[in-house]
Order: sequence, then structure tokens, then C-alpha cells
Amino acid sequence: MTYAYLAGLGIIVVILNLVFRPLDAQYPDRAVLVAFLCVSGPLLNIPQVRIEQGRLSLSGIAIGVAALATNPLDATLIGLASSVSVLRRGAFPIVGNAMFSSVIALTGSIVASYLRRADSFDLVGHLAVLATCFLVNMVIVSIAFALWSGESLRNVLKHNFALSFYVALTYVALGALVVSYLIDGSVTGYVLSAIVCVLALALTDTIAGRRIRRVLESELSDADRHLFHSRAVEGVVHNLRNHIATAVGYLKEIDSRRLDPVDRDAIETATAAANDAVTVLRGLAQGATPRVTYATEPVDLNELATRGLGMARPRARTKEVELALRESPEDVRVKADPLLLREVITNLINNAIDAAPSNGRVYLTTGKRGNGWPFFSVSDNGPGVSDENRHHLFEPHFTTKESGTGLGLFMSYGIVREHQGQLLFEGNRRGAVFTVVLPPFSG
Repeated sequence: MTYAYLAGLGIIVVILNLVFRPLDAQYPDRAVLVAFLCVSGPLLNIPQVRIEQGRLSLSGIAIGVAALATNPLDATLIGLASSVSVLRRGAFPIVGNAMFSSVIALTGSIVASYLRRADSFDLVGHLAVLATCFLVNMVIVSIAFALWSGESLRNVLKHNFALSFYVALTYVALGALVVSYLIDGSVTGYVLSAIVCVLALALTDTIAGRRIRRVLESELSDADRHLFHSRAVEGVVHNLRNHIATAVGYLKEIDSRRLDPVDRDAIETATAAANDAVTVLRGLAQGATPRVTYATEPVDLNELATRGLGMARPRARTKEVELALRESPEDVRVKADPLLLREVITNLINNAIDAAPSNGRVYLTTGKRGNGWPFFSVSDNGPGVSDENRHHLFEPHFTTKESGTGLGLFMSYGIVREHQGQLLFEGNRRGAVFTVVLPPFSG
């Protein structure tokens, strides 16, 4: 369905270019301007910062300038060119980016051409064009999101476009406005425009660096705490098992047939209790350091997510929570222990269902990170996690639920770490998002 939508956008782009072809002849563009924007668009698209459910890139600056300063055909070409730098992310992202960018640039250029014709292309006119690009972006991306996830358009607009998204678009629009006034055809104009783009790249890189640093610090803190508690559990379990094993050994040496019934019952009860303690301690030891048995075949995260979601549906129905799965069209196969990984998915989904309000939503998403590692995320629209509780998420026995044991996230963290992966908290105060990133299956 999503591919059909992208094909429909492509047809719309062709039709609009044919209908408004006279504007291309009426407002011819300088070849240098078009070449400048065709080169700067892909370059500005390279650095990206994750915001909420998406990414911030600066290609919108080139697209905005194309809408403000070029005719419809050239704006379309610049929009298509801006997606070249996402080739490494696969066919679907590059087609989607190309269609979205070309529609936005084309629509803005048509509006700008009519404002020029009416001789009202002043600052207000520039802002009107950028506002048009903003609205078109919202509409086409929202529809794509709705088709991909199966959500209603209203829910997509409500839950995926947060304040950070609007701030990012305003930031990009301001850059496009400044460059559109600087790029006047002179050498100085192109130099100043290039400087503005470089400064924007530097600022974005700084934002990305700070975010990455915060994530790394958080991951290191989580890893240190988990390692500390795991080692503590292992040490205690080891000592207790030795002592209890000694006690069991001596209890077995007692010939209960020589004892009276009361003493015999006492010895049998003590032996059974000691054996139970050994079993419990063995389970604790495995929980502290889970033993991963890798499957010989690759484990598909899409299949694993589908099964995990199916197992959680009865629990979700009890609370009337909506479950949705966004499967990745890419190869998301990993080397893993399917049983342990299924336990992680179950823990995360159950936690999300418990955190979501009645008639709430829980989404399971699969995909690939920029480095090519597959991932799955579980998100909910619950109250989120406070900053104070955030630093205790992966500690044993920490829970905010009345009947929780506080071991689900602790166990899941250990399992993921044993897979050489990462369990990350990426949520906010409007909902929790837990993401598991795993090494890809390398054959």
C-alpha cells in the first residue's frame, strides 16, 4: 500500500509539471543556481539527528530555497537530487525521500511563481511559500505514516508530530529564508550561502554530538549498574550454593530409617527445602548471566515481533489497549537465541501494556539503524519515565508497578548484552520507548 502511495505521488509530480509547464519558460533559472542546490541538497542530507520518531536533516534548506528561487521543473529536480545521499539506507528510503522532497519543492515553487506574477513576492510572500511547504510536508508524511502503521490520520498527527518536530522545521525554514535572500546570482551570494549551510551543518553536528554523548553516558551508566548487580548476585549465589550443597551432602548421609518418625519427617523436610533452595539459586545464577544458545539459522525480527505481539493480545484486550506492528521491509535477520529474545520482547510488550492507559496504544517497530544493525522498538502512550526513575530502570527489583517484581527489565538487559547488543531507553514524559539493537546475521 505504501509503495502504491509513493507511485501516486510520482504521478502527481508528473501531472503538475505538465500542467504548470508555462511557468518554466516564464521564469527560467540560472544553471549555476540549479547546480548549486542539486549539490548542496544531498550534502545537507548527510548529517541527521534523531528527534522523537524521526530524523532531522538539513536537506529542507535546499528544498525551501528551490521552492522560493526556482521554477517548478527545476524545483522538482532539486527535490529528487536531495535524496541521493540516502542510497546507503536502501531502495525504500531513497524513493520515499525523493517523492516527498519533489512534491514539497514543486508545490512551493508553483505558489512562489504566482506570487511573483502578482508582484507580491516580498517577505510575507516568502513566508507564505515556506508555510505551504510546511503544510504539504505534514500532509504527505502523515498519510505515509498512517498507511505504513495502520493508524488513523488523526492519531498520527497527534502522537508523532511533537514540539521538537515543529522546532526542527522552523529551524530549517529560517535557514532556507536566509539563503534565498543571499543567493542573488553573484559570487559573493553563493559564498555567503555556502557559509550559512556550513554553519547550519556545524550546529546540527553539535546537536547530534551532544545527543550521542548523552546516549553513550546513559548506556555506560546502565551497563555499569547492571554489571555491578550481576556480579553481586553471582558472588552471593556462588557462596550460598556452596554452603547449601554442603548441608545437602550431610543430610543425605543421615540414614532416616534409623530415626523415629518425627525426626525422619524433619530430615526429609530439611532435605527438600535445601534442594529447593539450590534450584532457586541456580535460577538466580542463570538470571544474572543468561546462557545464550545461538540458533544455527538466522532469526527474523519481523517474525519474532509478530509472534510476540500475538502472545500479548489477550493481555491487551483485557485493558482495551490497541496493539500495532510496523514491520521493516528490509532484512532484519540477526544471530540470536530465539527463546531468550522472545522473552525480551514479551517483557517489553507486557510492560508497555501495563504502562498504557485504558484504550491506549502500544506499537512494536522493526527496522535498521544507520550502521546497518537491526532493531525493534516497543513504545506506548503512557505517562513515560521521570528523570529520577530513568536512572534505576535496569536495576533488579526496581519497579513502579504495584504488583511488579522489578526483574523483567533487569533480565532483558542481561540477555541483550549477552547477545552483544544494546537495550536502550529512548522515551520521554509522554510515553516510554525501549529499543533493542542487535548485530546483523553475517552468515
